[in-house]
Amino acid sequence: MKKIFNKSIVAATVVVLAASGCADMSATQRGTATGAGVGAGLGAILGGTTGGGGGSRAAKGAVIGGAAGALIGNIWSNRMEKQKQAMEQATQGTGVQVTQTSDNRLKLEIPADVSFDTGRSDIKSNFRPVLERFAQTLNENPAAAVTIIGHTDNTGDDSVNQPLSVDRAAHTRDYLAQRGVSSNRIIIEGRGERQPIASNNDASGRARNRRVEIYVAERG
Repeated sequence: MKKIFNKSIVAATVVVLAASGCADMSATQRGTATGAGVGAGLGAILGGTTGGGGGSRAAKGAVIGGAAGALIGNIWSNRMEKQKQAMEQATQGTGVQVTQTSDNRLKLEIPADVSFDTGRSDIKSNFRPVLERFAQTLNENPAAAVTIIGHTDNTGDDSVNQPLSVDRAAHTRDYLAQRGVSSNRIIIEGRGERQPIASNNDASGRARNRRVEIYVAERG
């Protein structure tokens, strides 16, 4: 019984260490995975120390605790809901998609006709009002952290597209910072042309791929 219980603790610890050290995970994903690992460990401890059935209780506790811990990683607070509603109103009719993700993040997907022209990273004029309203909502929700991911279409090669995607994310971050949002709250990434959401074989598909995705998370 003790051996099975100890294995549950070890497994939970491995989840935490692996999640915290995975370079491919965003900060938000690491928080969710770490929460799952911590929850699994606590669940195993509670399961193994309450009543009989030792090993089976520890295993069940780890599963239940892991599920609860994953939810602790990110929360969807009233502030997040208000921020989502504010951005839905601010972006109505612009083509910007505002959604709540499965891991309780606010996602803004900004298409090319709003954000950037081909081969450019400067902020277009019709993108500025969206970012200005977004900055206001971030200043009203100081607990929220932001990840900005830049993308390109397949025009040109990766030696051009990768730094271009980073520049797009960086210019978006800088615009927010100029409006009072601390740059310490913002992580930027560039994915180049590696994550298309449409075909690059026609102009409309390339325009969809040439985008910026912004994620907002509030930690539990």
